[in-house]
Amino acid sequence: MDCDGAVSDRSRQPHANEPHSGGVGGRLNWLRAGVLGANDGIVSTAGLVVGVAGATTDLEAILFAGLAGVVAGALSMAGGEYVSVSTQRDTERSLLRLERHELRTMPEEEERELAQLYEAKGLSPRLAADVARELTEKDPLQAHAEVELGIDPGQLTSPWQAAWASLIAFTVGALLPLLAILLFPPAVRVPATGGAVVIALAITGLVSARLGQAPPLPAAARNVGVGALTMLITYAVGFLSGTVLG
Repeated sequence: MDCDGAVSDRSRQPHANEPHSGGVGGRLNWLRAGVLGANDGIVSTAGLVVGVAGATTDLEAILFAGLAGVVAGALSMAGGEYVSVSTQRDTERSLLRLERHELRTMPEEEERELAQLYEAKGLSPRLAADVARELTEKDPLQAHAEVELGIDPGQLTSPWQAAWASLIAFTVGALLPLLAILLFPPAVRVPATGGAVVIALAITGLVSARLGQAPPLPAAARNVGVGALTMLITYAVGFLSGTVLG
């Protein structure tokens, strides 16, 4: 075959970096939970330890407050993800049960509905009917669930996957501001922690933007802005509390 033919054949092949394999929904599920957990761990723990550092230079008090915040935050994030994703999974299962019932009791109507959905996507009536018929013959539930409901019956969201991803990511993210504020001397403790947090938030913002296929710079700027504002407010509250109560 000549070069033009070889290029033409290769151009018809799927791009290597496109997600054609199964399990994409599951990977996005734990990646989303992981990025959210890491971001929350960084911001909430940074706000907590900087607030305590504004009130006192006692390293032991900062350590205990930070550890309590890490444990409570990680468990809270994991529990919240588990409950949220479990609710989503229950809804998906309920919709699939209803779809199975409709396919069992009114198969002709469901096939016509599927054809109409493909017509709405731009196919001609005849081609839409052919596509609906062939997909229904192969796997009616898969065909209807994907087009009507946007659900892949074989890739339902996993609450445990999201919970563990969130717990681990929160803990890893929270350790950064905690270690930063413990390792630096009191004179530079707060600004050094702030610098480490800004860098970490910029990274999580870029990662979240990449996952969501959004512009990276606005996402990173929002992340950094929220984190910086959180630290400023909590430091001010801690400083004023330490001044008044001290």
